[in-house]
Amino acid sequence: MLIEMHDIHKVYRMGKTRVHALAGLDLHVDGGEMLAVMGPSGSGKSTLMNILGCLDRPTRGTYVLEGEPVAGLSNDDLARVRSRKIGFVFQTYNLLPRTPALQNVMLPLMYQGARDRRQRAEQALERVGMADRMDHRPSELSGGQQQRVAVARALVTEPAILLADEPTGNLDSRTSREIMTLFRQLNDEGVTIVIVTHDPEIGNCAKRTVRMRDGLIVGDGPAPHVDPQEMSDDGAESAGSPEGATVGSAMPSGSSPPRSSERS
Repeated sequence: MLIEMHDIHKVYRMGKTRVHALAGLDLHVDGGEMLAVMGPSGSGKSTLMNILGCLDRPTRGTYVLEGEPVAGLSNDDLARVRSRKIGFVFQTYNLLPRTPALQNVMLPLMYQGARDRRQRAEQALERVGMADRMDHRPSELSGGQQQRVAVARALVTEPAILLADEPTGNLDSRTSREIMTLFRQLNDEGVTIVIVTHDPEIGNCAKRTVRMRDGLIVGDGPAPHVDPQEMSDDGAESAGSPEGATVGSAMPSGSSPPRSSERS
C-alpha cells in the first residue's frame, strides 16, 4: 500500500468559526494507480491534496506514505518527504520565467545535492517529449510545452507519487488531450498519479474516481478509463487561456510548492 489515510480530519479556525474541511476521511492508494479526485467547490479536494502532498498536516487522523507515518512530522521532515517522495504538477506550471527548461527541471535535484542532475534532467525532458526544447525559456514555449516541462520537473526525482492539481485548467482541448495522454503513458510505465479536477472528462481518463462532498468521500470506484483522444473539443475546460498562455507565478528558489488556502 502506497498511501494509507484513516479518519483524517482538518479543521480551520476563522475567527470564532471552525470550518471542518475534512470530516473523517479514509483513503487507500496502491502503487501504480491512476486516480482522479473530484468534487464541487468546497468539497475538500484541495485540502486533501495539500495533506497528500505533505503541504499541510491533518488536525486528527493517520497518514502513512510508503510505509512512513507523516501526519505528525515537523516542517523540516515534511520538506524532506516532499523532496524525496512527491512530484507536483500545477495548473499554472510554476516555472521560473527567466530560466531555460533544462535548469527548471534540474532545480529539485539541486535542492537534493544530486551530482548527476544535468543528465537526469535531460532524461526527464526526453521522457516527456521535450528533448528539442531544453534551452527554451517558458515565454518561448506554448502552454502545453510548459506543462510538459513541469511534468518532467515532477518526475526527475523519481517520486513515489505524482500529484497533479487541475493540470489541464489553463490549456485548450487539444493540448489537454496531449497532457492526459502523457499521464496515461507515464502510468502505464508504473508512475502512481493522483489528479485533482472538477472536469468529468479528465476524471474519466483515470482508472479510479474518488468523489468528495462536504469533506468526505461519497463515491470511490473504477473510472471509464477513456482514451484521452476521445475527449470532446469542449471537454477539458480551460480558463480562457490559449495554448501559448503566459506562464503563471514562478516558484521562488527554496520555497515550498504553493498550496490552496480555499476549502475546495
